[in-house]
Amino acid sequence: MDTNFTMRISLQDISKQFDRQTVLDRVSLDFQTGQLTALLGPSGCGKTTLLRIIAGLEQADSGLLQFDGVDSSDRQARSRQVGFVFQHYALFRHMTVFENIAFGLRVRKRRERPSDHEIHLRVQRLLELVQLPSYADRYPDQLSGGQRQRIALARALAVEPRILLLDEPFGALDAQVRKDLRIWLRQLHHELKVTTIFVTHDQEEALEVADDVVIMNGGRVEQRGSPEAVYDAPASPFVYRFLGGVNQLQGSYRAQQLWIGEHALAVNQAALADGAPAIAFARPYELDLEADLPASGGVPAHIERVLGLGPRVRVELKTDITAERLEVELSRARFAMLELEEGQSVWVTARQLHVFASR
Repeated sequence: MDTNFTMRISLQDISKQFDRQTVLDRVSLDFQTGQLTALLGPSGCGKTTLLRIIAGLEQADSGLLQFDGVDSSDRQARSRQVGFVFQHYALFRHMTVFENIAFGLRVRKRRERPSDHEIHLRVQRLLELVQLPSYADRYPDQLSGGQRQRIALARALAVEPRILLLDEPFGALDAQVRKDLRIWLRQLHHELKVTTIFVTHDQEEALEVADDVVIMNGGRVEQRGSPEAVYDAPASPFVYRFLGGVNQLQGSYRAQQLWIGEHALAVNQAALADGAPAIAFARPYELDLEADLPASGGVPAHIERVLGLGPRVRVELKTDITAERLEVELSRARFAMLELEEGQSVWVTARQLHVFASR
């Protein structure tokens, strides 16, 4: 297939309501040619509706959709040159793998339809591309879930789309198959360079596969950036919570410290007024433990559980001054040096603490 036949997509102030409930609220996004972008967010945040508007399966109530700078808001779905892959494959059970992949080519108008020989060659190339070259004569019921999803992707690619859209493509598969297919999709995109947008609620999937991550919440874009940028520097409490694996502490911000009662933790940076209510976040590896209270401050806690995870040790704690439970991740060397054990009282300190205004 033509690997250079891709498209730039621009959305300007796209809004959509269902039953008077706003699903998309003036969303503006650009998707660059050849880029693999993840739309990430919880159920109901608007990501699938946005994907369907790009595909032409839904119509926006307002706003502008452009393909390569041309207004395409009213263009019919079949003329948008979009390949769409659904979560549940949508393969025709009565057709062989070969006929499923060839379907989009066979239903074209006569003057646009390739010859039978060309269809055969294209389907065979796609079967090799998705690493299932000997499966042409099988039926969907004879395939595993991962194999069906590969065939669904091959069918979407058969019509040489300028845009590839995937809606929770691995959501129906078990964890190991999903992990294998993520790696495969990344490699496939690297080879084809088709402008690709995929919807997922799986944080690990988005961060592992995408070049670019758009995090959505309540019909709006909460943050956008590279996987590294959104993970290392979340722009809001929502992003911190949604990406998971984070500790949360409530207090007040005074003199570049987070105060929780009479105890304080050092803060990296915060644009907050002195004395303002604050909420702080730290990933487990951004916290540390001390047997004695250090000069820089700390929060008293006691150890409830210790779990060794390869080269790291996870320590689960309950703070003594709030109801918060915390997780701290230490190297085995650090854990051994501290000689920690369950039930012990310790001080939690912060290597990194990211603070926002508490609402």
